[in-house]
Amino acid sequence: MENTFTAVFEKVGDWYIGYVEELPGANVQEKTLEEARESLREAIELILISNREFAEQ
Repeated sequence: MENTFTAVFEKVGDWYIGYVEELPGANVQEKTLEEARESLREAIELILISNREFAEQ
């Protein structure tokens, strides 16, 4: 099963802020847009793993 999420990125001062509205807790702050994209991918993956493990308990 593949999940599709909408990532939102904003430039605030010198930082790029990224988040996923459909997934609480999936938010990042990085110096470049590419770093923000990669960090958000990693955050999403970790949150989904954690949520699956919690659901299995």
